[in-house]
Order: sequence, then structure tokens, then C-alpha cells
Amino acid sequence: MQAGNHCAINVALYSPGQRRWTMTERGYRSVERSADHLRVGPSQLAWRGDQLDIALDEISVPVPQRVRGKVRVYPQALCSYTNALDDAGRHRWGPIAPCARIEVDLAKPGLRWQGNAYLDSNEGDEPVTVPFKTWDWSRARMADGSTAVIYDVTQLSGARTLLAERFKPDGSWESFDAAPKREAMPATLWRIDRGIRADAGTTSEVIDTLEDTPFYARSLLRTHLLGEQVTAVHETLEPQRLKSRVVQMMLPFRMPRRAGGG
Repeated sequence: MQAGNHCAINVALYSPGQRRWTMTERGYRSVERSADHLRVGPSQLAWRGDQLDIALDEISVPVPQRVRGKVRVYPQALCSYTNALDDAGRHRWGPIAPCARIEVDLAKPGLRWQGNAYLDSNEGDEPVTVPFKTWDWSRARMADGSTAVIYDVTQLSGARTLLAERFKPDGSWESFDAAPKREAMPATLWRIDRGIRADAGTTSEVIDTLEDTPFYARSLLRTHLLGEQVTAVHETLEPQRLKSRVVQMMLPFRMPRRAGGG
């Protein structure tokens, strides 16, 4: 397979009345990269000093609408943490800037805001369908400015990977004990079973379901962690559903492909 032949810039906007999704897959002729720059079609990312500049020029699906503008991410510190998500070590996760600030200035649609940000990386040497049965992830900003992240992964072998890390604004981190019992959350319309590990004796609730697909859900939860009430971004992936022929036929509607250079 040609390197760089399946690349996309994913943008998801959840502003009231302005929800847009872009994830146009492009071929290797549309990709350029160096140590501090990545271009995929008309959009690009570049490190400039201590900030990450993102220039977006995409078309949303399924309703074609332009998403164009600038995003700047300012890490408080870069983080060197990395850890395997499977027993074979073929899938790895590492936060790049778990505590950061963001500035968003979009001409299309006309939106501007700034706030807290999170930047991480996932990489794998094989498809996620090979080792994983279920995959839950959540992150929450804590009162002291740190970011708490929980990975709760079940492999097809039955083995579980549970990572619970608190990342501090200076780039350091410390592990913490996640609750031994998962709290079940309401399933999505596509019957994705969501679960969260929260402080004992507390209850969590779904504030909003941002993405609800046959194999993936993204939600906002109100929960309790490390003695604090927090708002958590939560994701659930059901990798085995990706093998379904029906799901594979639906993917092009969310991930259209352009083979040319634009």
C-alpha cells in the first residue's frame, strides 16, 4: 500500500445551528509532510515556534458546506508520555499537549472562540479490528488545570487495558486509581453501550451525544473524578462493527474520497 494514501483532516463542529463534519480522504499525491509541517489537500498544519497553526479549507458532509478558517493551539508544555493499548504493543497512545489553549477563527461558518484544548496521538501497526473488542476513552479538565484521561479497553482475547493518568500543565503526569466498577450509561440510538469509571457513590449523566454512528459514539458527560464534579469528553468505539458490510457501505457518506491533488 502506498504510504500516505488514506489521509484526511477531520473537523467536527457542534455549535448550536452550526454542526458540520468534514473527513475527506485523499491520496498520496495530495499529501506533503516534513518534521514541522503537514498538508492534506487544501488544509495544513504547521508548528511555528511553540504553537500549532492549523489552516482549514474543507467541505462538510452529507450537506456540502464550507469549513474554512484558522485554528491555533498553544501547548502549556509538551508531554513525552506514551503507552501501549494492547498486549502486543502494536497500538500506542500518547498525549502531545494534554493541557493547552486554543483560538478558533472560522470564516465559514462565522465562528470565533477561545478556550482550553487537548492534543494527543494514536498510532497502530495494524487495524483496530485485529486486537480490540471495545474501546472507551474519556478526558476531563480538573480544577487545577490538569487533564485526567482514562482508557478502558477490552481486547478480543478478553484481556483488559486500563490506563488512568493525570497530566499536569508542566508536562509531567501521575497515575491514579480508576474506579474498579464501570458505571453504565444509556446506550445510543445505534445501541453503542457507553460506560465510565467514576468516583464511588456518585452518578454520571449524559449531557449531550455529539456523534452517534453504527460503530462510534462521542458524548459529553457530567461525572465525578478524583473528588471533583467534571465535564468529560467521552468516546466509545466498537471496532468489530467495522467488519460489517453494511457499515463499510455507509462509510463513504461520512468519509468521501478524492483521488486528485485538491
